[in-house]
Amino acid sequence: MVAAGPFADYHHAASAARDIWFNKVDVNGWLESFAAHPEIGATSKPISKWSQEEQSAALSTATDSTFQELVEWNARYKEKFGFIFLICASGKGMQEILTELKKRYPNRPIVELENAAQEEMKIIEIRLSKLFTAKDGTTPETMDQVDTNPSSVAGGRIGVIGGHLTTSPKASGGKIGDTGATASRRSRPPITTHILDVAHGCPASGVEVHLEMWKGAHGYPSFKGSDSGGWVPQGSSITDSDGRSGALMGIVDHITPGYIPSGFFPYVSIVFEVRESQRSEHFHVPLLLSPFSFSTYRGS
Repeated sequence: MVAAGPFADYHHAASAARDIWFNKVDVNGWLESFAAHPEIGATSKPISKWSQEEQSAALSTATDSTFQELVEWNARYKEKFGFIFLICASGKGMQEILTELKKRYPNRPIVELENAAQEEMKIIEIRLSKLFTAKDGTTPETMDQVDTNPSSVAGGRIGVIGGHLTTSPKASGGKIGDTGATASRRSRPPITTHILDVAHGCPASGVEVHLEMWKGAHGYPSFKGSDSGGWVPQGSSITDSDGRSGALMGIVDHITPGYIPSGFFPYVSIVFEVRESQRSEHFHVPLLLSPFSFSTYRGS
């Protein structure tokens, strides 16, 4: 938003926000934004003034029983989906929010991720409208009068998967390339990763990640057993609750290039396990390949 500004009015700002949110921010960015929101009815951490205002109708209509029910359903929702229940709460009573929470709970994770992203966009528009109202004293049209359908914004994409992560400048291991004597122009290390659990539609936490660099007589490792060299550790980390690894290397301007004969992956290594109970089964391991991506699965 900062790079896209300045904006002449609320309409230009809201249009840019919708384009950025639905078409340029990745899933990890969505999850980071969700994590920054307080849960409806949350009292365990400081709540911003705007969040208090947005939740005021719900809290003013809550009873002891409905508040306790909300706490229980919030926990149930977060356990299933891996992120908090997101809803644009402005003007909504407690019973209306509870009804919507229960209605959305049976959804598939990918559906609920999109629902949460759309609710977040409504909140963003309301807060943008407050910013412009505070600036010039006028009240712009809010999300009730503008088109928030993600299919109508540039690109029409809402199911965004992938992207890079911003990580800590302090590496957990060695560095690839020249560290330099001055601060890097980068804001993050040149090699980053994150892991999403596509089976559950949420970040994969607690996964050990290692970054290694091949150093040997040949440009890249072969599997003939004649290479003099090996994989040299550069850094390691364990993914957090958002599926993010810590910094695997330092923030440097340049990294040492490696030998890549064509495309991005010089070779593909597939590791799988045959358990004692599976000795009599058939294992078909297909490889789906392109110069810049690959995937595999257990077939029949």
